[in-house]
Amino acid sequence: MREALDQWTFVVAAYIIGVAGTAAMIGWSWIGMKAAERRRDRSRGK
Repeated sequence: MREALDQWTFVVAAYIIGVAGTAAMIGWSWIGMKAAERRRDRSRGK
């Protein structure tokens, strides 16, 4: 039985959190961009 912690579990978790956070930020930005485009088009009368 090993007493040492396996660092790879934490490395993989950090990558998963990083990728998920990046994907969430891209989605949030995309939704915000589309909403801003709709508001711009409405204000221009299109």
